[in-house]
Amino acid sequence: MFKMSLVSAAAVAVLTAVTVSPAAAGKPPADHPAVARALKNLAAQDARLADSSSTDRFVARDLIVDADGTEHVRFDRLYRNLPVLGGDVVVHSLASGALKEVSSTMGQALALSVTPALASRDATLQALKAYPHADAQVETLQLAVHAMGDSPRLAWDVVVSGVQADGTPSRAHLIVDATSGGVLDQWDDIMTADDVGSGKTLYSGTVPLHDVKKNGKFTLQDMTRGKHKVMDMKNGSSSETLFAGPDNVWGNGTEASNETVAADAAYGQNMTWDYFLKVHGRKGIADDGNGARSRVHYGRNYDNAFWDDRCFCMTFGDGNRMSPLVALDVSGHEMTHGVTSRTAKLVYRGESGGLNEGTSDIFGTMVEFYANNATDKPDYLLGENFDKPYTRNMISPNSDGYSADCYYSGVGNLDVHGSSGVANHFFYLLAEGTTNGSPSKTCVAGNTKKATGSGTVNGIGRAKAEKIWYRAVTVYMTSNETFAKARTDTVKASDDLYGANSAESKAVASAWKAVNRP
Repeated sequence: MFKMSLVSAAAVAVLTAVTVSPAAAGKPPADHPAVARALKNLAAQDARLADSSSTDRFVARDLIVDADGTEHVRFDRLYRNLPVLGGDVVVHSLASGALKEVSSTMGQALALSVTPALASRDATLQALKAYPHADAQVETLQLAVHAMGDSPRLAWDVVVSGVQADGTPSRAHLIVDATSGGVLDQWDDIMTADDVGSGKTLYSGTVPLHDVKKNGKFTLQDMTRGKHKVMDMKNGSSSETLFAGPDNVWGNGTEASNETVAADAAYGQNMTWDYFLKVHGRKGIADDGNGARSRVHYGRNYDNAFWDDRCFCMTFGDGNRMSPLVALDVSGHEMTHGVTSRTAKLVYRGESGGLNEGTSDIFGTMVEFYANNATDKPDYLLGENFDKPYTRNMISPNSDGYSADCYYSGVGNLDVHGSSGVANHFFYLLAEGTTNGSPSKTCVAGNTKKATGSGTVNGIGRAKAEKIWYRAVTVYMTSNETFAKARTDTVKASDDLYGANSAESKAVASAWKAVNRP
């Protein structure tokens, strides 16, 4: 059996804190020495993998090397050359080359036929039948192993694109059982900000912006931050035009100028870029030094914002019931979806989807604290700039009447924006605690969506909490992450940063207990 999450004896002996700022990161070439060491260590966990006839193959997707030489290689798994959905692993090796541990949510060996009983045409018909949105078109179809449940199954991964009822694009994976034809799973690659209501910006006052001057004209693009640029969708959904003008003053602080929200989008990108670079050492969303692009004035009266990983872009609507959705924390939220897609790749459904949304809420909020803008003062509310009180509240997630304050067995059945409340509540308690008059309640036995307890949690501060969550997402979490594994992974991240059994690691455990995930 393929053994997961086992710590070597050499690793057990290391109990003191280490410096873990990445010395190197990014997608490694197949012949990179760290990849070879990781594959050797992975094979040592399971003798089958050392056999040249093994049905399993692992392809390196990401490499992080800590300053102390510890290597973390993230692999996608193939079975008989088919992708294994939920089979990704992270191999952690010490500087000496010895195995530290392996992170994965899949713990069983695979032994199944890769010959489908269901033809591809029938799989396509089943996917289209199950697709919930309009204008459905099949983009891609491939055989895969669905390993996100208790029993891995051969399946067709059918990607269907279309348009959701509110105008949001959709690019959904419909996972169709290759034997029975039933839909095993589904999720969307378009990651929204969930009906957020909501330069010379609309929300952040007058801020400095970089642009490009050429032949007496200016374009809204930032060559100092990965060549990020802001595009005008002109209330359409396909064509886009780079913002350009006769001067370098963008917007007038009101919606009367179509440049105003473009200035907000540019500022949001700038602060998010600077936050990840200066706090976490990450050079852009993909950690490759390249900037995304931001698109504003999307659709007509579109009340949302979304990240699309395929176009590597953020898109903002002007709002109908709400104000334009270009607030600073929304920009941070959307760009974080891109960071997640290139690291843990948390699947956008169930508990992993809640952790995906929670990760974006956490870092969107931390971007706001990082910017410390006097006009848009930092807080733990998401989307508070819009025409309703807020979109999500990390202090008391269930104040919206839907999100979950606490972990319970059915929390993964909520929409991902509701189950994200567990991660949000955990992070707030870890960072701020319950002291000094905090209104945040703790969870007690029997609590589900609403916390009613009055327990005590001692916060460790935002600076430490954000480091712990970032390391857990980029080093330990895997695509089918659960809240139980997230608890384990955040403790590991804290152990790495501050030492095993440190006050910080104990605080992590305490904060998870306070949201009923001990």
